[in-house]
Amino acid sequence: MSTATDYAQAGELKFGQVGIANLRVRTLDVAQLVTEMRERIQRAPNLFSRAAIVLDFGGLSHPPTHASAQALVDGLRSAGVLPVAVAYGTKEIDALSQQLGLPLLAKFRAQYERSEPSAPAAGLQPATTQAAASPAVATPAPATAGSSAPGLIQTTPVRSGQQVYAEQRDLTVLTTVGAGAEVLADGSIHIYGALRGRALAGAQGNMEARIFCREFHAELVSVAGQYKVLEDIPAELRGKPVQVWLEHGQIKLVAMD
Repeated sequence: MSTATDYAQAGELKFGQVGIANLRVRTLDVAQLVTEMRERIQRAPNLFSRAAIVLDFGGLSHPPTHASAQALVDGLRSAGVLPVAVAYGTKEIDALSQQLGLPLLAKFRAQYERSEPSAPAAGLQPATTQAAASPAVATPAPATAGSSAPGLIQTTPVRSGQQVYAEQRDLTVLTTVGAGAEVLADGSIHIYGALRGRALAGAQGNMEARIFCREFHAELVSVAGQYKVLEDIPAELRGKPVQVWLEHGQIKLVAMD
């Protein structure tokens, strides 16, 4: 009697939304790039330590040599992050990715980068401004430009390690976003509980997007790529209802009570 063959797969491969950082190299100064990365990790180790990084050389006039790119990969690893791929698919970059032994993500574009070719490259950009002082600045969130789909409503808590993404629409979370969790939206984000993880609005470059939360303890907040981590946020905002938005390209935070 023959034995039935088991065709069940040992591993299930799926493609989905992945939280991954894009390092757009503007100046190929390996020492400076490594120093900047070390500083990011020192400021927010829970966010950046051992973070997966895609190297984007699209901001350079000429692709780097294999030696300089390899030096950058080695330096970033020593700093504490993990380069996992190379972005963009020119013939030269393709060859470079093969020399580095890294995959080429030909269609990769950071979630925070605007899709227009003429727009400045974003990636996550640290904001330098302080929290807005006057709550009078706060205004109701405008309608999200280009968002035709109804908003996505998340009714259960977003727990550590989970990610919720509202593509081309707003996101409303009726409960909490736990530490280590991530919520993203191409539009605005409304959180009716505590925000302890990361919230990234305007993920495709919408600078009109905003973040609202009832209890602010965020590890990171970002609007159209401009971001602040918890260590950079004034202590008086923690635990308060907070609104986050961009003004003249700079991130603003204000308590709403």
